[in-house]
Amino acid sequence: MIQELATFYHKQLFEDCLPFWFPRAVDQKHGGFLHCFDHDGTLVDSDKSVWAQGRMSWMLLTLYLEHERRSEWLEWAESGLRFLEDKCTDPVDGRMFFHVARDGTPIRKRRYNYSESFAAIAFAAHASATGSDRSQDKARRLFHNFTDWNFTPGRIPPKFTGARPLTGLGPRMITLVTAQELQLRLGVDELTTAWIDRCLEEIESLFVKPELRVVMETVAPDGSVSDHFDGRTLNPGHAIEGAWFVMEEARRRNDSRLLKIGCDMLDWMWERGWDEEHGGLLYFCDLNGKPVQEYWHAMKFWWPHDEALIATLLAHHLTADKRYLEMHEQCRNWAFSNFADEQHGDWYGYLNRDGTRSSSLKGNLWKSFFHHPRALHFCHRIANGF
Repeated sequence: MIQELATFYHKQLFEDCLPFWFPRAVDQKHGGFLHCFDHDGTLVDSDKSVWAQGRMSWMLLTLYLEHERRSEWLEWAESGLRFLEDKCTDPVDGRMFFHVARDGTPIRKRRYNYSESFAAIAFAAHASATGSDRSQDKARRLFHNFTDWNFTPGRIPPKFTGARPLTGLGPRMITLVTAQELQLRLGVDELTTAWIDRCLEEIESLFVKPELRVVMETVAPDGSVSDHFDGRTLNPGHAIEGAWFVMEEARRRNDSRLLKIGCDMLDWMWERGWDEEHGGLLYFCDLNGKPVQEYWHAMKFWWPHDEALIATLLAHHLTADKRYLEMHEQCRNWAFSNFADEQHGDWYGYLNRDGTRSSSLKGNLWKSFFHHPRALHFCHRIANGF
């Protein structure tokens, strides 16, 4: 069964997903990547997500490092990195944009700075692939900028008044996985280890609630639950993504206590998120079973299912518990039956609750060559025993 999964994911990655995106995504005129595609690869919008430039560069470089050193993968990734450096940083404050026009003209910069984290892992992978000291230095500077912005009090402009402060799981998750990538590509050091330790401790102490069997998305600064819409809203797919980041660190450290935390996170959020009526993972749900205010709460997005594929297969690999393989197959069968486009390749991004297609989009400012190929790549590696 496991070897069949290895073959399946390899085929999906290299015969279905990758051919949809490349070479059509490479912008030969302005550099970087186009990624707002309809189901058949028709370009819907030429604007560019800065997230996508880093994420797609990283994914290509990961394939270059871990599958085959194809010159075109390196060449395309370097085009993305040049676009990031030349077009995507605001010279006024050094922060990266979120959304630019095809030629790099700035369109939008957001309060948060995840663009830096995705650029950091891309430059780290490039340093590993080429031995570039410049890329290594760039990766470390971007990681510093990302952590400084997210964890230094007062850096991020407030979104709300100070009457009901909340803090989120997202920055801890992304810091954890970014530091893990830097360690993988640049080597273990005290700084990244300290950030990993801090994020693991804060995820466990603030967001993981054994008494409620839940992973919170946002909490008060002391970890208490805010009994309002924003505080009660859960994102099962996001928490499941965080679960496999924790499990991956447990694997690297051979840490059974950490593995249990990651498996608990997966179990609890699978229980809350899996749609028993229609299958698939709900996008949002409420801590106490109350109505959720976001109108897309019951839709099925592509990326939570990709994260669940990784988390369940990794949990099975690390624990040998057959229950996780059953969960993996449940998710795999539902997701590939509903998201996959057998005619043109890759996955659709957005489904209604019953699994019917909500949109024909394959790419936009959030969906690009990242979550799905990452899942296919990681599942292939896990099935092969790393």
